[in-house]
Amino acid sequence: RVNFSPDAIVWLIVFVISLTAHEGAHALAAYWGGDKTAYNAGQVSLSPLPHIRREPFGMVLMPLLTVFTWGWPMGWASTPYDPRWAQRYPRRAAWMAAAGPGANFALAALALLGMKAGLAAGLFSAPDQVTFVRMVVAADPFLDNAGRFLSMLLFLNTMLGLFNLIPFPPLDGASVITLAFSDDMALRLKEVLHQPGVGIVGLMAAWWLFPEVIRPIWSVLLLLVHPDVPYG
Repeated sequence: RVNFSPDAIVWLIVFVISLTAHEGAHALAAYWGGDKTAYNAGQVSLSPLPHIRREPFGMVLMPLLTVFTWGWPMGWASTPYDPRWAQRYPRRAAWMAAAGPGANFALAALALLGMKAGLAAGLFSAPDQVTFVRMVVAADPFLDNAGRFLSMLLFLNTMLGLFNLIPFPPLDGASVITLAFSDDMALRLKEVLHQPGVGIVGLMAAWWLFPEVIRPIWSVLLLLVHPDVPYG
């Protein structure tokens, strides 16, 4: 069934913004760490165009297909880097990996602050029933749509940030986890995690387990937005 609802369009916009910020942060962190690969490709940018050029299927076609069939988008993007640089500077590479989820958490925090400010100013109010796309409501149509955008931005970026921190390749967590170890141990751990089959098994496990944690994460988000409203 094809879903042409306005929410599907907003989901798509939020998704592109979120993925662009994620990949742009990877590229910027790599540039700061001494690797100009992504910078030379034009990906140290908050414009979606260089990221779309690199991954047109994951950034455009797959999100379009899923948003108009499932009602919410799925897709992917990537940032190029020099593997020799990552091998030489494993800690810098780990910070590059952490920058992507960090950008998602920053967007989620901005969305939360926007909703809290709107609630405090009386521009938003708590809905009778909350959903992922409707955590606040407003009488004015423009503000109501802004509330939908902020709701989606908060939920999607929280999920993207957490999912990408799962420590299995090709997710960012496989590199981020090495920040807890010495350079030698980090390199050994990366060798283990990048053995054939490890990433596939890890992704399958993550895909199976992650839906189980969505409900408690959703409860935390509701508590942050509406601490005084007893949603069940």
